[in-house]
Amino acid sequence: MTRRKKMVERVTGLMDKPDRIRNIGIVAHIDHGKTTLSDNLLAGAGMISEELAGRQLFMDSDEEEQARGITIDSSNVSMVHTYGDKEFLINMIDTPGHVDFGGDVTRAMRAVDGAVVVVDAVEGTMPQTETVLRQALKEGVKPVLFINKVDRLINELKVDSTEMQIRLGRVIDKVNKLIKGMNEKAYNNGWKLDAAAGTVAFGSALYNWAVSVPFMQKSGVNFQEVYDRCREEDMKTLAKKSPLAQVLLDMVVRHLPDPIDAQDRRVHIIWHGDYESGVGKAMVDCDPKGPIALMVTDISFDPHAGEVATGRLFSGTLHRGDEVYVMGTAGKSNRLQQVGIFMGPERIEVENLCAGNIAAVTGLKDAIVGSTVSSQMEMTPFESLKHYSEPVMTVAVEAKNMKDLPKLVTVLRQVAKEDPTVKVTINEETGEHLISGMGELHLEIITGRIKRDKGVEIVTSPPIVVYRETPTKNAGPVEGKSPNRHNRFYIELEPMSEDLVKLIKDGEISMNMPELERREVLMKVGLDKDEAKNLKAIEGTNLFFDMTKGIQYLNETMELVLEGWREALAAGPLADEQVQNLKIRLIDVKLHEDAIHRGPAQVIPAVRSAVKAGLLFAGDSLLEPMQKIQITVPMEQMGNATGQIQGRRGQVFDMQSMGDTITVVGKAPVAELFGFAGDLRSATEGRAMWSTEFAGFEVVPGGILPEIVKSIRQRKGLKEQVPRPDDYLA
Repeated sequence: MTRRKKMVERVTGLMDKPDRIRNIGIVAHIDHGKTTLSDNLLAGAGMISEELAGRQLFMDSDEEEQARGITIDSSNVSMVHTYGDKEFLINMIDTPGHVDFGGDVTRAMRAVDGAVVVVDAVEGTMPQTETVLRQALKEGVKPVLFINKVDRLINELKVDSTEMQIRLGRVIDKVNKLIKGMNEKAYNNGWKLDAAAGTVAFGSALYNWAVSVPFMQKSGVNFQEVYDRCREEDMKTLAKKSPLAQVLLDMVVRHLPDPIDAQDRRVHIIWHGDYESGVGKAMVDCDPKGPIALMVTDISFDPHAGEVATGRLFSGTLHRGDEVYVMGTAGKSNRLQQVGIFMGPERIEVENLCAGNIAAVTGLKDAIVGSTVSSQMEMTPFESLKHYSEPVMTVAVEAKNMKDLPKLVTVLRQVAKEDPTVKVTINEETGEHLISGMGELHLEIITGRIKRDKGVEIVTSPPIVVYRETPTKNAGPVEGKSPNRHNRFYIELEPMSEDLVKLIKDGEISMNMPELERREVLMKVGLDKDEAKNLKAIEGTNLFFDMTKGIQYLNETMELVLEGWREALAAGPLADEQVQNLKIRLIDVKLHEDAIHRGPAQVIPAVRSAVKAGLLFAGDSLLEPMQKIQITVPMEQMGNATGQIQGRRGQVFDMQSMGDTITVVGKAPVAELFGFAGDLRSATEGRAMWSTEFAGFEVVPGGILPEIVKSIRQRKGLKEQVPRPDDYLA
């Protein structure tokens, strides 16, 4: 029997034993060694040859990933590890570390129960380490720590054996401090990382060795031997005596939860339905006989099989031919055509797959990333995935040849389905298509793939920065009249408090929650009871409250009112940009008694124009995306590094020195950061290490606001003159 066939049999033989399954993600800052680590774990499990491990980059199967040497897509693989006298199935997802692909990490965290956080021993925790850890804890995913590149500490920084242990201890303390700050309850309940307990391992993914305290006791290898072998550059002996895969996978099996244990806790975090219902109980118990409950976390395209949806199966068992429903679509069923699992770039078909596994299925034509799929027609959906970054840059895309235009539209819809952090706007009238992404690299990769994988020749514009609109003061009541003058809507507008915005962004409130629970959360941040109970809708970071009392016909018209409100939010009056952080109260309505006179053509424009005029009354302003920047340079280059931030409308808010280097932390607007990498390299003679992460939106300074609004309006072909409230209320 071939090695591959044998491996597939071992994997499929464990899929129906949830107590022997571990679903894990490998997460870290860029270049801290996740993919090299994944390779060596696969080699240890017999999936790839040991000679190629660390160089094959098996998980980076895309040619763009191999050319750039970074991970762009999360990739899944299933392997078997023997611990004690039992075999365990490990479903592993290798995630990207680059800030532009943070959305992949968020999605992967929904599918797994445990995370191996990788930290470079020399660089220590970096901004993206913090972000991925926060994403894991938010999803109820338990972390263990692997401190990588310990050999660099010894051979490049020339630290002695005592200093090495002190530095490794510092990394553990820093990660513990982050865990405690983000989720103190979990920290106190046994999630504190502790080398003595075995939740921390140290090693070198490149040279395929690792040590942990429990494994040291078993193998007799101690820190002094690690130090001596590294000094002598005898990594091979270390790799034989203390192989990376065994140390790390032992830690995973022993300290990370199986799906039964994890779902009991996690379902309460990611699902707000009735826990006493059939599907609620089945998910908490990880019951293979319960109704199907699948959360789609990834969609990819297979040239032979079409769309492949990957996701975590929380209850039930999937079979080929099953009829399932995608929540939020019109109630028609989808039939599963193939059921399988991923082993790196390859998909292995199986007869059936039970709860607790990560499934790859075809036939879910109505699903998008984040969809809840069930055998029940009405199931409360899972909480939607909350991405920590938002699109900050846009490129316009046109087909090089007019005949490719229909194909381009299809491809763009596919792109939006595959990656929900990408926002695609298709304008059928003007033929202009916009793709918004997390940064220059993100957009470069997407447009490159359209040309290479999808075979459409395209022309792209230079990247443009994405802005948002927001009110700066209270306004109202504003009256919106329908075109036939028979219906009137009265609204009040105000900017939202930061506490309220944070609640929405952190997923603490949603329309899926029980109303009572939602009301209590809103009252905690200062809303009065009357307002809290009348929340009608949430759209992005905007809230709509219906404060009216007993108005006839309003119930049947409310959906149209919300439609008008959403249309206004999609394109604000100042620069046709998305609106955020706006709180609207509907305070009075006059409706025509005849349904024919209060249809969509009357209600939607009335509400839309009232909101747009109201925004202008409320001091509509622009918000620009900001990025946090962290630059580490030698002491003598400090002035050049701070100059690069300050010269770009940025500010420096922290400096930390460590040995002969200094880390400068600041933030600057994305609009000023084009070409930043090249300028920083030349200013610091190529000696700077830096990273950036999304730092939210901030109000554009008043002095440059008119100029920016004017340039956006020109670019979009709008009248140069900003509209006045009367233009909407006439």
